[in-house]
Amino acid sequence: MANSLRGEVVKLYKNLLYLGREYPKGADYFRSRLKAAFLKNKDEKDPEKIKQLIARGEFVVKELEALYFLRKYRAMKQRYYSEEQR
Repeated sequence: MANSLRGEVVKLYKNLLYLGREYPKGADYFRSRLKAAFLKNKDEKDPEKIKQLIARGEFVVKELEALYFLRKYRAMKQRYYSEEQR
């Protein structure tokens, strides 16, 4: 794997690991699934395939961020608005 792609993969892994701390099913569940997903593709040598996998990982990052923002929004809405205003 090229060094530039290796750096991107490590950066993606660290970012996902950080985001997984607040995962609804728990950080341990997320960490084990994340590790399994990365280990499954550890022997990939094709740069194009690696770029596709990185793009898929970045999509997962966006989905997790959306999940967390939605959860925070719902918590704020529940905290500050009564049932009649909904």
